[in-house]
Amino acid sequence: MTKVVNLNNFRKKKSRAEKEKQAEENRAKFGRTKAEKKTSKAEEDRARRRLDEHEAAEDDKKD
Repeated sequence: MTKVVNLNNFRKKKSRAEKEKQAEENRAKFGRTKAEKKTSKAEEDRARRRLDEHEAAEDDKKD
C-alpha cells in the first residue's frame, strides 16, 4: 500500500524550501563586502559592454 501524505506538511516543507532559496539569493545579493560588490559590478559591466560591442559588430556586418 502507499503511504498517506499529510498535505499540510507537504505545503509547509515546500514553503520552507522556497524561503530558503530566497534567503540564499539574498545572502548572495546583499551579504557581500564593498570590494566584492565593486568587483562583480565591474565584471557585469565588462560582460555587458562586450555583448553590446558584439551585437554592434554583427549589425555592421549585415549592412
